[in-house]
Amino acid sequence: MLPTAVKFAPSILACDFTRLGTEIEAVSSAEYLHIDVMDGLFVPNISFGLPILEAVRRSRDALGAGQVIDVHLMIERPERYLEAFAAAGADSLSVHVEATPHVHRCVQTIRELGRRAGVVLNPGTALETLRPLLEGVDLVLIMSVNPGFGGQSFLPQTYERVRTVRRWLDDLGSPAELQVDGGVTAAHVRPLTEAGASVLVAGSSVFGSGGAAGLERLRAALR
Repeated sequence: MLPTAVKFAPSILACDFTRLGTEIEAVSSAEYLHIDVMDGLFVPNISFGLPILEAVRRSRDALGAGQVIDVHLMIERPERYLEAFAAAGADSLSVHVEATPHVHRCVQTIRELGRRAGVVLNPGTALETLRPLLEGVDLVLIMSVNPGFGGQSFLPQTYERVRTVRRWLDDLGSPAELQVDGGVTAAHVRPLTEAGASVLVAGSSVFGSGGAAGLERLRAALR
């Protein structure tokens, strides 16, 4: 059975940054805007930081779209920057369990800052590392590629990982969103939602396919 309200999160990592405001406007009907922050240490790439987030927030607010600004911190020791990213405009902050020994403290801090708290797991990390964290989070993000670069191919073992985490969340009665990020195309939308995902991140398949048209193609895969 499909979740009652599947949401989409266009990843601005794939957008044309010379047209940032226009690109955001094109996907203003999406429920989330996904911001991938990379430090060149935790992942082998550097993306962008606080000034881009501030610009996204201004664009979102000017449109009055009400999207969740969903910040995915692919950085070492994210606890150093949680307050700054919250102040720059994040509505939701997600941290990797692999990036710090203080994941639980990060979750507590994010909540204290009045933001949604998420935890993220890489494809090669055992799912069991999530279980002690599930009761205190608003979002769980399962990576369906090895993080660091856009445009990678979706890893099919993700489906079973999503099913397992969905079962754990349901057993807890948790309202947390279950998000998937990495290589998501229209072909993956229905299988992922049937497995229990409620938020799907997509970059190349949205911004590389015309923005609004790409988003509509993903939505059409649910019909």
